[in-house]
Amino acid sequence: EGGVVYFTSASSSIFFRGGGTTYGVATGGTSSSITVSGQNYTLLTFTASGTLTVTKAGLFDVMVVGGGGGGGLRTFSNTGSGGGGGGAVMQQTMYLAANATVTVGAKGAAQTSGDTDGNRGSFSRVNEFCAGGGGGGSANSQVMISAGSGGGQIATVAEGYLKTVALISVNANSGGSGGTISVNLAGGGGGGSTQAGQDSVTSTAGNGGTGTDVSTFIGGSALYHGAGGGGGSRSGTGGTAGNSTGGNGGSSAAQGSNATATNYGCGGGGGGVTQGGAGADGVVYVRFRV
Repeated sequence: EGGVVYFTSASSSIFFRGGGTTYGVATGGTSSSITVSGQNYTLLTFTASGTLTVTKAGLFDVMVVGGGGGGGLRTFSNTGSGGGGGGAVMQQTMYLAANATVTVGAKGAAQTSGDTDGNRGSFSRVNEFCAGGGGGGSANSQVMISAGSGGGQIATVAEGYLKTVALISVNANSGGSGGTISVNLAGGGGGGSTQAGQDSVTSTAGNGGTGTDVSTFIGGSALYHGAGGGGGSRSGTGGTAGNSTGGNGGSSAAQGSNATATNYGCGGGGGGVTQGGAGADGVVYVRFRV
């Protein structure tokens, strides 16, 4: 009998008769109708953790975006701090025959305590399919790592130029470097899901790395998730957020801005000498053909 064998793991498969693989049906989150490349889908958007209720077993296209990291805050030694890293953006088609647990990663909250690294974002997942949260921007040259993108970095005279490295390389990138206190008064940009954060140059902070355009998955005009936040500068210009969707870094001692809530998974801006900006929460998208 003709058909298609769909492998769910290296040792398990499902046989679809005749017409090949079929999409399932499910409910949960916020439902909408979309068209991508001429194909009609039902899109379920989860902005909070919940349950994907499967009413018909089959294939589902899934995109998970981790929470964005917050920008750092440094008030000591006249040095701006690093921008927050963007959350990872992961996509996969999976077979589901039963309800699935959906976890939406939280943002790294705004940093208001002096000389403190930014707060990390947390992971998003559907069952065991995960996307890590972004790392917090550095305030004291400690390496902030995450399963998402790394937060931006600063450095002391003794430590020189350092980069904050993402814990994994899948849809995650390193944060940019800041300079030494005696040479450079600005922090690096946070890494984005598709690009590393930029290094600072003299008193100009690094820009955040670019994120992922999710319009190819959910339809509509360009929309970026997982961009890095800009670094902060004590006496110069703050870095710009990746794709202008994360938080901008603080300029001339101003606070770093928060990532816009609907720019899911983006990092917050690094502070000059005041507040480091918050990242944006993650999101989970599930779609199936209709």
